[in-house]
Amino acid sequence: MTTLSTANHFSTRKQTIARHFASARDYDQHANVQQIVCQYLLDNIAHTKQSSVLEIGAGTGQMTRLLADQIHSHHWLINELCSKHTATLQSILPTADIIIGDAETIDLVENYSLIVSANAVQWFDDPLSFVAQSARRLQPGGQLVFSTFTPNNFLQIKTLTGQGLYYPDIDKWQSALQYAGFKDITLSTQRFDLPFPTPYAILKHMKLTGVSTNQTQVKSDDAQTFMWTKSRLKQFEADYWRYFSEKDETGQPVVNLTYEVLTVSAFKP
Repeated sequence: MTTLSTANHFSTRKQTIARHFASARDYDQHANVQQIVCQYLLDNIAHTKQSSVLEIGAGTGQMTRLLADQIHSHHWLINELCSKHTATLQSILPTADIIIGDAETIDLVENYSLIVSANAVQWFDDPLSFVAQSARRLQPGGQLVFSTFTPNNFLQIKTLTGQGLYYPDIDKWQSALQYAGFKDITLSTQRFDLPFPTPYAILKHMKLTGVSTNQTQVKSDDAQTFMWTKSRLKQFEADYWRYFSEKDETGQPVVNLTYEVLTVSAFKP
């Protein structure tokens, strides 16, 4: 239908995030956990018939494809930060309006019956603000369904490098949802420990899914920019084997990377 862009209003941080995802060319081949979570979110949508659907942070369209196949709506608005994905998203839902921009700052029409966001709001400067923002945008009786990650996500990386996004814990999300007036709130967590042959393979996997460890991502006033050096990488690999290795079912040594996902469903009275 129509494509709108507000890219000129991106902060420096959001421009960096958009570049990382634009360069993650094989995202769908490596984002297996994210795909599982998308299916879980779809299963938690209460009604397959909707009047208007808003998707926040659609990315390559993992969630969008499931919505297009299973949910019927009179109106679709698909938001994404990275303009590279515009054509893909439009091909998935030709009737949808696509808006490229920062979901935290763009001015969207209100009165949606369903708001969905898969694996995106952790990139917000203030993730918890998504709750109040969604409450304003939903019509009475509308449903909010989204996923993000817990403070245990990528715990190995944060332990060894001090780098990582700010992930509010489940209690903070519960409080934010209640304060915004949501009812029938359901929160659940799922943990995935993915095995890799080497620590370097973990770093490669993270890069292929749009995540970088060489920029400041911790919510901290005194956080310093993190840069990889040969000596730092060597120490990282040694420490990873020392603290986070085990043997797989064949007896081969592997190192794990933890994903811990938080999924949320809530309704506006």
